[in-house]
Amino acid sequence: MAKGHRSQIKRERNAVKDTRPSAKLSYARMSVQKACFVLDAIRGKDVETALAIVTYNPRYASSVIEKLLKSAIANAENNNGMNAANLYVEECYANKGPTMKRIRPRAQGRAYRIEKRTSHLTIVLNER
Repeated sequence: MAKGHRSQIKRERNAVKDTRPSAKLSYARMSVQKACFVLDAIRGKDVETALAIVTYNPRYASSVIEKLLKSAIANAENNNGMNAANLYVEECYANKGPTMKRIRPRAQGRAYRIEKRTSHLTIVLNER
């Protein structure tokens, strides 16, 4: 059993602030599986290599992730004062967002459901 009151435990947990530069995109109109193909390719790479990978990747997710990666680099330079040459992609992941349900008319009056999935993308950088 943890010591202290519940509010005190929450205060201590929230006091530890993550200072690594990051960028988040919520409600991206792509499924988690399709975003993870591109995210798996850039995880652990330095920033220049990661930008080259997403620039020439033909998938739709790569254009969205390229914009997010550039935003994370700008956050590192402006907010944290880091040098872009020393940065690498420490973490990148996609979490499941809400699914929009749509109806597709089919034969004999039936209706099939179409699920338009969304995802929340996060890229965390760090310095070497």
